[in-house]
Amino acid sequence: MKEKLITSLSLCMLLTSCSLWQGKTIKSKEVPIIPRFVLFGNPEKTCVRISPDGTKLAYLAPQNNVLTVWVKAIGQDNSKPVTNLNRNIQEFVWAKNNKHIFFAQDADGDENWHIYRTDINTRETVDMTPFQGVRAYIHTVDKNFPNDILVVMNKENQKLFDAYRLDLLSGKLDLEAKNPGNIDTWLADSKLCVRAAVTANTDGSSALLVRENKDSKWERVLTWGFEDSLVGSVPPEGSRPVSFSRDGKSLYLIDSTGANTQQLVKMDLMTGKKEVLAVDNQYDVDTVTLNQDTYEPELVSFQRARKEWLALSRDLEQDLKIILALNKGDLSYIDRSSDNMRWVVGFENDDGPMAYYLYDRRTKRADFLFHDRPVLTQYTLASMKPISFTSRDGLTIHGYLTCPPGKQAKNLPMVLDVHGGPWWRHIWGYGNTPHNVTAQFLANRGYACLHVNYRGSSGYGKKFLNAGDREIGGKMHDDLIDAVNWAITEKIADPTKIAIMGSSFGGYSALVGATFTPEDFCCAIDLWGPSNLITLLDSIVSFRPMGKAKWYRRIGNPETDVEFLKSRSPLFNVDQIKIPILIAQGGNDPRVKPIESERLVAVLKEKNIDHEYMFFPNEGHGVARPENIFRLSVAVEKFLAKHLDGRFEK
Repeated sequence: MKEKLITSLSLCMLLTSCSLWQGKTIKSKEVPIIPRFVLFGNPEKTCVRISPDGTKLAYLAPQNNVLTVWVKAIGQDNSKPVTNLNRNIQEFVWAKNNKHIFFAQDADGDENWHIYRTDINTRETVDMTPFQGVRAYIHTVDKNFPNDILVVMNKENQKLFDAYRLDLLSGKLDLEAKNPGNIDTWLADSKLCVRAAVTANTDGSSALLVRENKDSKWERVLTWGFEDSLVGSVPPEGSRPVSFSRDGKSLYLIDSTGANTQQLVKMDLMTGKKEVLAVDNQYDVDTVTLNQDTYEPELVSFQRARKEWLALSRDLEQDLKIILALNKGDLSYIDRSSDNMRWVVGFENDDGPMAYYLYDRRTKRADFLFHDRPVLTQYTLASMKPISFTSRDGLTIHGYLTCPPGKQAKNLPMVLDVHGGPWWRHIWGYGNTPHNVTAQFLANRGYACLHVNYRGSSGYGKKFLNAGDREIGGKMHDDLIDAVNWAITEKIADPTKIAIMGSSFGGYSALVGATFTPEDFCCAIDLWGPSNLITLLDSIVSFRPMGKAKWYRRIGNPETDVEFLKSRSPLFNVDQIKIPILIAQGGNDPRVKPIESERLVAVLKEKNIDHEYMFFPNEGHGVARPENIFRLSVAVEKFLAKHLDGRFEK
């Protein structure tokens, strides 16, 4: 989830008035400093959703420095907040009855998500899954069942998620599908009956199970080998079911069987015959949008260098053409009324805020709603350029380069900002990931920012993904170093002023850079990254047990590969660290537990190695509280200014 920064109005005014070079006035030829509050603060309005009946808009906006759900009638200026919590809501969904919205919330980052329901008229908010230590996720919302949704919970067994039907009015929970011990994901049909499931097998393969109804036995209809399955991921990745057809006789699947990339296919459940609906030979299918009446896929996107869309329904070809012409950015957000006649669409730009529009399919007219961060239009932002290069062993590696606006891309101090996952990827645009916000932050402070989709990154097909197997801290890191050398060869980066930073796996990569290749960097920033792959695997498997085979095969088995994992763990190689490190850690992180940072910091202290350590006791895998985000952003900016000689907002 995106990290937020909230400060008081007085602080915002203070930050806006400041624009200094570590005590020196900025030269007039340089663009003004963009305040941290503007870059990392809460958006003015975001996550815009249209009510099922198409008459209202709901969105997230700050109230008392907390992101809250607001509701307004379309065409009227009558916005009102309907939730009142002390922690940001990250996202929400309309109930199909038009009376409620619901959302998930955890406690201080512990990721024990509860599902809450809010009445938009009375503003009453109720915890619908009030179970201690239980994680609940919103699974299925269907317009034909306005007062029911499907949720999955680990209520009976912390390692297993069962499927329940939740009555939004009474709060009653009915068990729909019991997990026998190996189910990774569930899928419901048009009758809101859980009829498909994906198993996680001990060898890393997965099986697609289907049943006729709730009382029928499960039958296996497909088996996906390890390379095609990638179970145990959040959100689910790899081959998986997307939707039943309305009559329940076919399944729409994301499937890479016999192909390098994940394709969208339709499978006849009686014959097993598959029909390919959408495919790209280099990129996996990214987003699939379903028709709410027929349950058929009607739009599909591919995340190439930029996001590109394809209409599978002739009925939508003209609409998609009109929508794509609205904005020069990438269409990244679609929400629709139940009759599919009114759409809210959002466009990501690399050099400006996200733009939201309301599109009417009847009139073929779109009205601009607002920017999520309109204050950004007052500043000069940097452009994000797709780049590629060839790795030392011949792989094509893709990424993005963001350079300070108004400056030549020559001999710049540079920050290599590494994405997490590691089965994830960087994408183009400003606000769609924390990394891209960071890119603007770094560029504004005078640094080039390099994003690299190293081998093992997702979205480029399974050959590229599998090339990262057992290469964490190995060839994955070689790709990062090759990227640095590319930037030096192209004379973009000053070889004496290059930093490496990242969060989660990106934090691990920063530690690897500081430990195994310190000669390539002048400093490193590790944000909640693991230092010991052995203890990391214990934590991850405990948090997401269905992914055990995946993690063990792709990283290493802590039972049989102890020495190998130690050789790739910065904790056991601290003597090699030669550069300053900034480390940040959340106290409630269930994925990368505090011991990962605490043990490393203890050794750094013992060996008198230059480091800074920030511990946030009320945060999890990332920081969400306003005061913590502010503290961290200041620390990162100071640290980089000190070691890369960039700009710093006093």
